[in-house]
Amino acid sequence: MKKKVLITGASGFVGSHLVDAALAEGYDVYAAIRSSSNVSHLSHLPVTWVRLSMSNVERLTKELSDQQYDYIIHCAGSTKAKTEHDYNYVNAELSRNLAVAALNAGMPLKKFVFVSSLAALGPIAYDNTSCMTPNHAPAPVTAYGKSKLLAEGYLKEMKDLPLVIVRPTAVYGPREKDIFIILKTIYSGLEPYIGRTPQKLTFIYVKDLVKVLLSVLRDDVPTGRTYNVSDGHVYSKYDLAGITKEISGKKTYKFHIPIPVVSAIASVLELVYSFRSDSPALNKEKINELNAENWSCSIKELEKDLGFIADYPLKKGLKETLDWYVENKWLS
Repeated sequence: MKKKVLITGASGFVGSHLVDAALAEGYDVYAAIRSSSNVSHLSHLPVTWVRLSMSNVERLTKELSDQQYDYIIHCAGSTKAKTEHDYNYVNAELSRNLAVAALNAGMPLKKFVFVSSLAALGPIAYDNTSCMTPNHAPAPVTAYGKSKLLAEGYLKEMKDLPLVIVRPTAVYGPREKDIFIILKTIYSGLEPYIGRTPQKLTFIYVKDLVKVLLSVLRDDVPTGRTYNVSDGHVYSKYDLAGITKEISGKKTYKFHIPIPVVSAIASVLELVYSFRSDSPALNKEKINELNAENWSCSIKELEKDLGFIADYPLKKGLKETLDWYVENKWLS
């Protein structure tokens, strides 16, 4: 029989790519979505759609018990929220609910994979000669990162949970909407930067990330592990734009915006969005992350336990990503 995998956040950027990959590997895929989720890009796929009572542990336990999943990959979460409380509720409290329900459901659960973020560790100083390891002392600089770290702590407290934590760095690829803003700006002929602080940046192409997420389900990969995920390379502040221009042939006007100016823009956006239900892509706190000096991370644990080698360094991944955006009329 096919192994049953529950994927939460299945309609999201990473989740939707994970659904594709899990089906290709022969899993019986149960895709958890919200009632408001747009699944038009997945509607043709042979998956079972489920809606989970994430805020009610008793109901959630029954929903999991009824299906008896072999694996859970928890991708659902919030990357934009109004308050720290909102981040903590969605990213930490609901994750804990899911894990408690999974333990209470009497399932033959082999792995509970939590998709965290490198933001849970926070950046390091530019001149730091060592990369962030999974055991690096965490110092997140955003409420989002703090909420992911809080979730990790909750899950680690559950000693019987067959937990694997995966912390991707900046993820890009088809259908992604945040890094896409930068790419769209470059296509328009502008190349803005926040301040002049030099940076060491890391990236992971979405297909490489989902390869990791499915690889950790293997029986020979132990539980209790935490993995930082990048393509294994470190890039400068200007490499994303430079490679994008090389691929696209676009010419840009490069300029640096002083941090106080960006902070003022973020304040205005926060004020405007305070009257809306959604949240802006840029806020004052996000500047801490965007202007951070060093996001270099070690993937030695991935290489050792999974034999991981990224199929997509930044240039190859960006080429495939930009082609998709152009073909689907996101870019022109």
